Amino acid sequence: MTGSPQEKSPNRTSAAVSVCPAIAPVPKPAFTWPAGVRGALSLTFDDALPSQLEQGMPLLSRFAVHATFYVMPVEIRQQQDAWRQAVAVGHEIGSHTLTHPGTCNFRYFSLPNSLEEMTLEQIEAQITGSNAQIEELVGVRPVSFSYPCGQKFVGRGERVQSYVPLVARHYLTGRGWHEQYFNAPDRCDLAQLGGVKLDGVDFEHVRPQIAEAAQTGNWLVLAGHGIEANHPEAVKLSTLEAICAYCRDPANGIWIDTVGAIGACIRQTRGF
Repeated sequence: MTGSPQEKSPNRTSAAVSVCPAIAPVPKPAFTWPAGVRGALSLTFDDALPSQLEQGMPLLSRFAVHATFYVMPVEIRQQQDAWRQAVAVGHEIGSHTLTHPGTCNFRYFSLPNSLEEMTLEQIEAQITGSNAQIEELVGVRPVSFSYPCGQKFVGRGERVQSYVPLVARHYLTGRGWHEQYFNAPDRCDLAQLGGVKLDGVDFEHVRPQIAEAAQTGNWLVLAGHGIEANHPEAVKLSTLEAICAYCRDPANGIWIDTVGAIGACIRQTRGF
């Protein structure tokens, strides 16, 4: 076969024409949720705050909804029996490290507890130490992790390193914070799940997101902290109640469950 692509083109002009080779479309991996489910939602809460036990647990129990609570051992040690009961009724306890390290730009983090001053070895010690203590306190070893403040690095400048690979090594899932995307079950990185802010919002803000998750077949992970009636930086009780009621209606096609349960279903279904 002789001649260039330009010579064979019936629409060739005198100027040189760059011809791109045909690229076959990449087939989208198939993913099927359990029967009757069109999308999924997980309720997650950080920091093991007292209001989660006092306000949140009774409401969740009323709807038989299970949530994921990311904790540090020092927090659950104060109310160990209550957190053991939470596990007994089906809630998930995940890890939030030992000391909640964050960027040094937050004034409330001391330099020894700032990510910029840490190494991968030190953050891994935070992970493994948290896992061991949580298992001792509540009888389960965490399979889910929440990045404190959603930050996934250690070091600074040319020495910055991601600790996502460590989370992938030690957990089934890792959840971020304050992100604005769904998790696509056929291709999402389970070690970097998007966590959408739930603190301070009304149900009318969240409802379209839940409906879109069902329409697109995606997984929405909502992330909050305290659970109170009117606190601007906490999950509103009215919002939480409306979410539970909406997701418990089979007509809406939403599977509401813990991050660990839905993450395990995704991994088993797609094989990675």
